[in-house]
Amino acid sequence: MQTIQQTPDLSAYLAASEVVDHEHPAVRELAAELASTAEDSYDYARAAFEYVRDAIPHSQDADDPRVTWRASDVIRLRTGICYAKAHALAALLRAEDIPTAFCYQRLDDDRGGFVVHGLVAVRFNGAWHRQDPRGNKPGVDARFSLTRERLAFPVDASRGERDYPELHAEPHPAVLAALRGARDRAGLWRTLPAEL
Repeated sequence: MQTIQQTPDLSAYLAASEVVDHEHPAVRELAAELASTAEDSYDYARAAFEYVRDAIPHSQDADDPRVTWRASDVIRLRTGICYAKAHALAALLRAEDIPTAFCYQRLDDDRGGFVVHGLVAVRFNGAWHRQDPRGNKPGVDARFSLTRERLAFPVDASRGERDYPELHAEPHPAVLAALRGARDRAGLWRTLPAEL
C-alpha cells in the first residue's frame, strides 16, 4: 500500500504532545531501559514494539474497564486498546528519535458495521513501515518487520474493509474524542469511530 505523509516536515513525526508525551518520566525510564540492551535503532524499535505488544495487555483481551489515551498512562497503568497502545509505542520510538506516524484501518466489526483500528508507521531507510502493537492472541500474530507487513488484521476489501493511506503526526481527532469522552471501556465501545 502506498502511504501518504500528511505533514511534509519530518520533525512533526518526532514531536512530543499531550498524547505522545515522550518527555514524561515513565516514558523516558522505559525508553532508557529498552535502549540499554539494544544494538542499534532497529533493535530498539523492535524491542519497543514487542514490549508494547506483549507487556501491555489490550484492555478488551484482559477485560480491563479502564480507558487510557495518553502514552505515559498506557505505560504506567499497563492497559489500553489499539489506539492507546499505538500512542505508547509512538512515544517510545519518538523518545529515541525514530519518526513515527499514526495510521488506521477500517475493519468489519463482525456485527454488521465497521470500526477504525489504530496502528503506527515507523520510518527506516527512507521509507515508512506499518506496525501493529495491538497484542497477539489466538488468530492474531502481529510482528515487527521492515520487509513485509505483519499486521494483526489484514484488510479484506470484499467485506468493505480498507487501509487508510494517510500517515498522521498526531492521533486522528475522532479517535481522541472517543477515548477522552469514555468513562469506561463499555462506554468507549459504543462511541468508537466506524470510519475516518
